[in-house]
Amino acid sequence: MTASKPQRDEPTGTAHLDSTAQLMTRITSQLGTQLSHVRLDGSRRTPLQAPPTPPAPPALVVVAHGSRDPRALATVHALLDKVREERPGLPVHLGHIELNEPLLTDTLAGLAPGRAVLAPLLLSRGYHVKQDIPAALATAPHLTARVAPPLGPHPLLVETLYARLVEAGWDPRPDARTRRTSGVVLAAAGSRDPDSAVDTARTAALLADRLGVPVVPAYASAAAPTVPAALRALAVRGRHRAAVAAYFTAPGRFATQCAQAAPWIAAAPLGAHTAMARLLLHRYDGTLASQATAPVQRQLTSA
Repeated sequence: MTASKPQRDEPTGTAHLDSTAQLMTRITSQLGTQLSHVRLDGSRRTPLQAPPTPPAPPALVVVAHGSRDPRALATVHALLDKVREERPGLPVHLGHIELNEPLLTDTLAGLAPGRAVLAPLLLSRGYHVKQDIPAALATAPHLTARVAPPLGPHPLLVETLYARLVEAGWDPRPDARTRRTSGVVLAAAGSRDPDSAVDTARTAALLADRLGVPVVPAYASAAAPTVPAALRALAVRGRHRAAVAAYFTAPGRFATQCAQAAPWIAAAPLGAHTAMARLLLHRYDGTLASQATAPVQRQLTSA
């Protein structure tokens, strides 16, 4: 038999050629990278840098009054959750004037030095807004902060009051006869400060425009008229179909007391409504804008 012809080995230079090709590819890649940093005139390009991380926004400290009713604290926490949903990344803190923890002074003490806005979860001017909150802020010299105005009066509050009335059974499209016989009592906590009554009366006027029926402000304490007296005044005017709108941020003793006086429907307190969250952010933004034009530490804004 004829012996098979042995196969020829691959040329010994093939591995060397492959290595040379790979080396040339690396050199070309590196040279291209280096040339990308050089302009046509021979000057060196400035390497691109990541944009600087923006500083954290000033803290929003929501100042609640406090209540012995556990529903109030749960409602406030739910409202703050809505604020965080509306403005992700905003540091949102809670402080109470009394009755609940954390107290405002403790919240302020725990904040890092920097800017902050204290937004009262209160509906009108009064002693808490004018005295208690600024006094608490005075205990925190490490903060450059301002106190925002109270929430009311404002159209977003009126929209919340309207929504709560509709939820309770108010007809959003009443006929002419229903309008002639209907009315609303705007039940508020009450204050000895005359500015508080002015603010509540302005909210009542805005709500009357929204509903198309008379709205009478009334108070659970410290001011007149009371809710039963306001209801009687509406009845004298032929407004026997009277509803009570709860001008309270959360459930509590006063809100329950006023609702029990209602001869027809009683709306729930303002609570954790989206419009309330947006109103808190509106006060925050407005106060920051005012602070930017005239930064004054521990000063009450009037916007």
